[in-house]
Amino acid sequence: MNKQNDTRNEFSAEDEAQMLHSIDRWLERDVRPHVKKFDHADDYPHEIVEQMRELGLFGSTIGREYGGLGLRVETYAQIITRIAEVWMSLTGVINSHLIMSAIVERFGTNEQKQHFLPRFATGELRGALSLTEPDAGTDLQGIRTHANRIDGDYIVNGSKMWTTNGVHGSCFAVLVKTNPNAHPAHKGMAMILAEKGPGFEVCGQLRKLGYKSIDTAELSFQDYRVSADRLIGGEEGQGFQQAVGGLELGRINVAARGVGIANAALKDSVAYSQVRKTFGKPICQHQAIQIKLADMATRYEAARLLTEQAARIYDSGERCDLEAGMAKLHASEAALANAEDAMRIHGAYGYSTEYDIERYFRDAPLLCIGEGTNEIQRLIISRQLIARNPT
Repeated sequence: MNKQNDTRNEFSAEDEAQMLHSIDRWLERDVRPHVKKFDHADDYPHEIVEQMRELGLFGSTIGREYGGLGLRVETYAQIITRIAEVWMSLTGVINSHLIMSAIVERFGTNEQKQHFLPRFATGELRGALSLTEPDAGTDLQGIRTHANRIDGDYIVNGSKMWTTNGVHGSCFAVLVKTNPNAHPAHKGMAMILAEKGPGFEVCGQLRKLGYKSIDTAELSFQDYRVSADRLIGGEEGQGFQQAVGGLELGRINVAARGVGIANAALKDSVAYSQVRKTFGKPICQHQAIQIKLADMATRYEAARLLTEQAARIYDSGERCDLEAGMAKLHASEAALANAEDAMRIHGAYGYSTEYDIERYFRDAPLLCIGEGTNEIQRLIISRQLIARNPT
């Protein structure tokens, strides 16, 4: 199924450039001055999230016929990179929300699209894709949350972990098992749109090393009743494929975050190395520092190009799990390596909370775990290489 709506082509290069300029101004004026305050206190940035809603970011990739911006994913990735350079946490607010939206737009019934997508686009309904469980993360077929069909409803029982927007969101695409005895297991899985209500409990916000201020929660379902018309696509057995399809966009988002952090760490290090002096000269004149800066710049450029490639293929409507996996793998590792090198270049100041380096160092590891661990990305890449190049 083609992932791209024709309406996405209505944006001119000038329109997109103007939007990126607006994002840059917003980040410098309304976000950057407040990042340390929110991050160190781990407080949810309500006003900034509301500004994101007003900018239309909750509808970034949703088709214009549903009230979204209808941006190309290549443009969306550039927006995510810019935001991540300033504060990576904010990118999570729209990432999982837009994965849920993309699944509805690609796989939902016409009624589901008409009912949910305009409300997703405005941010009236905000939420996430909810997959992970206490005993099942990368192995999605191992989930235990189940939904039993009773007349015209599903009764859902189980729990989900690490759900972004779990506290402040209102609607979630929840992966469930409708037939726990199916073999293979993925044939017994479905995706249900669950709005908060009786039987749906948020068990509390999970504390994290980095990725601060953004609500990550455990969700619990106890005899939660949802109408059968909330089954995405209207057919059981499609949930696993829907989740995998949505994760293509998610992995491009994570890759774009990695590009942003890698570049932020590089920029800060290049600037600092020219003002910090040791042994009578700026440290950028020391060969050891020059080598680090060269490696950081090369990692960043490679990550940027891989992410742009994955986004272009996604926009074309072609399958891009190979390219998205490569971009996510390299960009996340580049972010982590650049954050560490930046800390080494900054020395004790890099370890200080007065500088941004320590935040990059805390935030970057998430990217190597989220939307499928990098170990799994390597397996996806290798399997797709074999599948695309049979002998």
